[in-house]
Amino acid sequence: MLMKTPKDIDFSIPEIVKQTVYKLKDAGFEAYIVGGCVRDMLIGRKPKDWDLTTDATPEEIQGVFPDSFYENKYGTVGVKNETEEDETLKVIEVTPYRLESDYSDNRRPDNVTFSKDISDDLQRRDFTVNAIAVDIGDGSKGHIIDLYKGQEDLALKTIRTVGDAEDRFKEDGLRILRAVRLATDLSFVIEESTQNAILKHKDLLKNIAKERIRDEFVKIVMSDNPLIGIVSCEKLGILKYICPELEIAIGVTQNQAHAYDVWEHLLRTVQHSADKGFGLEIRLAALFHDIGKPKTRHVTREKGDEPTFYGHDVVGERITRKILEDLKFSREIIEKVAKFVRWHMFFSDPDLISLSAVRRMVANVGKDNIWDLMHVRECDRIGTGRPKENPYRLRKYKAMIEQVMHDPVSVGMLKIDGNRVMEVTHETPGPKIGFVLHALLEEVMEDPSLNTPEYLETKTLELIKLDLSELKKLSDQGKELQEKAEQEVVKEIRKRHKV
Repeated sequence: MLMKTPKDIDFSIPEIVKQTVYKLKDAGFEAYIVGGCVRDMLIGRKPKDWDLTTDATPEEIQGVFPDSFYENKYGTVGVKNETEEDETLKVIEVTPYRLESDYSDNRRPDNVTFSKDISDDLQRRDFTVNAIAVDIGDGSKGHIIDLYKGQEDLALKTIRTVGDAEDRFKEDGLRILRAVRLATDLSFVIEESTQNAILKHKDLLKNIAKERIRDEFVKIVMSDNPLIGIVSCEKLGILKYICPELEIAIGVTQNQAHAYDVWEHLLRTVQHSADKGFGLEIRLAALFHDIGKPKTRHVTREKGDEPTFYGHDVVGERITRKILEDLKFSREIIEKVAKFVRWHMFFSDPDLISLSAVRRMVANVGKDNIWDLMHVRECDRIGTGRPKENPYRLRKYKAMIEQVMHDPVSVGMLKIDGNRVMEVTHETPGPKIGFVLHALLEEVMEDPSLNTPEYLETKTLELIKLDLSELKKLSDQGKELQEKAEQEVVKEIRKRHKV
């Protein structure tokens, strides 16, 4: 891996971050860029956030930045930046060098004291690749402080704890899961002694708040390699602290339509969702869509000893809700993912499916969600081992969805309705009102610019004077034009989906 020098990385540091460092230095303090942002810069990735460390106390930091905020016992001060459009730069966190005492609950230090020595701050950090600090100097004289050979581990693509691995994990059990998350995200491997310490102390995850576990789990799912990350969690014995329901899927064989057991099918499905760059809800649904299969598996001679999974979508919805609720996901995410799991088995045979059935499916998941459900189905198909992502039957189903969702060519398009026609003409309800509307529709379809309340009301007063037979003739012409327009819309939709 090509490593960068302080001078090289200076060009990738946002100006607002540099100015924050310079203000601290101008006030007589030390200031370093530190942690994950340094790691990312050194390997050529764009940092997602920026952390600074300094020998100033929280009160001294706030003296330099009067508009900052300080609401925690760890000394981290949030420096606001109102001018930057980039959301990752709205707040820059500045933390004093600090020392941490024992972690009696394996989650947080019992006491925090501030230091004047950068080495004290680096020794408390989790992994060597995150324990590198950069002094950007004046843009040409900067230097890197790397007391734990983090740059070597970056070059080796290795995750290793700072100091003794057992001590680091006892301090904060979440570091066990974070090691897997970092290895997954960076495509690194976990060094042997660090891995052994994970195996020995994995039960520490029982002490960690579900919200913190969820956040690391989400980062694994949203990485480029969720399959590798989830497999690593299982191999290291920590998946049961995230989602024990997934472990039950291991070795659950399926019928001949699937090349893999349920476990591998789910992994391949979520991996395809990552390969496509889909969002969190689709990835979670891809991972859990068949989570109900282990509980619904049944083998009978009538089916040739092939397993069936009747109702696994309904059972899967309940299990998915429980998983996401246990992990403290938001109500919005829970509802959306559970809905995708419940309806992922929609029937899509193009020769047998009807438009009314497609309308019911759209109603089940909502217009805003129907295309995401189709993405889940596409990922599901690839996860079975089938090479073709978008076969004819799915293309045909997509065309039918678009057909039932598009605004139909109808009198509903007009900027006037039957009630207004009666108000303008003083007519009573009857077939004449419908004839007027369809006659108006014909004109508007010929010239859409005529679809204004003013023109349509004026034209209505002219049409209402015609005798019923003449008005019906104009109405029939409007209906005929409407039907032709609808046929053209459907033809274009089918052409776009190649069906």
